[in-house]
Amino acid sequence: MSQKVLLNAKEINIILHRLACQLIEKHNDFSNTVLIGMQPRGKFLANRLAQILKSDYKIKHIQLGHLDITFFRDDFRRGEKPLEANTTEINFIVEDKNIVFIDDVLYTGRSIRAALTAIQSFGRPNEIELLTLIDRRFSRHLPIQPDYRGRQVDAIDKEKVKVNWVENEGEDAVYLIKS
Repeated sequence: MSQKVLLNAKEINIILHRLACQLIEKHNDFSNTVLIGMQPRGKFLANRLAQILKSDYKIKHIQLGHLDITFFRDDFRRGEKPLEANTTEINFIVEDKNIVFIDDVLYTGRSIRAALTAIQSFGRPNEIELLTLIDRRFSRHLPIQPDYRGRQVDAIDKEKVKVNWVENEGEDAVYLIKS
């Protein structure tokens, strides 16, 4: 197994600031927009973006939530081991809000499909967008594309894209792992 660094900490920081600026261009003061990190790994990206928007761009009121999609997945109960659920933390109303789903890697699109179903439990949003750090082109099973992407990666099926966050793995880095 070999791995190649796709993004280092400095490159990730630059991308996060670019994504934050793109969000500001579309959503201004975020008065009608909520950010929702998809559990488990989109949570780290969502938290980081919310922090950048608050501290570096002085956006005062960011509504941030985390959505667990475990029981909404179409592959639920198909694996050998039972899936472990994460927590959903949405302490606001999504009715008529603009939602930005945030995930680290967009691969087949199935997680996003599950999130679209899961969010309906919290109301009917006005609009839903998708922000992803890594967009794995050529591997979609569903017609889902990101509105905001950090970087596109062309990886074949036997390759894996792994995003490490300092909060979880002790470093900010993105790797392409060949098995």
